[in-house]
Amino acid sequence: MMLDIFSSFDPGINIINNYMSPLVFWLITSSSIILFSLSLWITPNTLMTSVNLITKVMNDQGNQTHGKHIKGFNSFIVALFIIIINMNLMGLLPAVFSYSSHLLFTLSFGLPMWLALITSAIIFNPYSWVAGLLPGGAPHWLNPFLVIIETISISVRPLTLSFRLAANMSAGHIVLTLIGTYCAASVFSSVIGLILLISIQMGYIMFEMGICVIQSYIFCLLLSLYSDDHP
Repeated sequence: MMLDIFSSFDPGINIINNYMSPLVFWLITSSSIILFSLSLWITPNTLMTSVNLITKVMNDQGNQTHGKHIKGFNSFIVALFIIIINMNLMGLLPAVFSYSSHLLFTLSFGLPMWLALITSAIIFNPYSWVAGLLPGGAPHWLNPFLVIIETISISVRPLTLSFRLAANMSAGHIVLTLIGTYCAASVFSSVIGLILLISIQMGYIMFEMGICVIQSYIFCLLLSLYSDDHP
């Protein structure tokens, strides 16, 4: 029996001596690579059309920012988008560890990418990047404060980016855990209540699948928008 609702994020609850979750993790990660190369050996189908649509959406988004001038940026964003979608959806499977609900997972993507953009901007044109810390048209007496505020704003970007994804995924899993707990408690109490709770949970799972895709898109969208600060 679970001690609290947050114990649903404990990797120790997984079955088959805790090997189920890592196995599914590598399976889903490998499938992201396979999806990119489907056109090499099969004819176009619904799956390939869906993958091409996802690729086109993120590639078009990258082309609307300065990221299109950074070599390999769009390819990385598209690959990251598909991987995060797979990880989010994987967390909805029973007895599978929810990786995207933890900061260690989200920071491993958000922090290196943010740091790479900052480092590249400083190396490419340090004067232009430093000048971007000060908005144009501001009063002179406000300049020191604006520089400090802008520096803090840029510094906390990886944290806000990672917390946003982890918090939204965690909230959805907590709600699903609560509904499942009430369903298990009402098995022998009320048939009508059980049917109602199961219907609610089925609807919420479909809603959570949409949230998984939306949060993946927001994560990659913000990363692409951060490239606009690159000189």
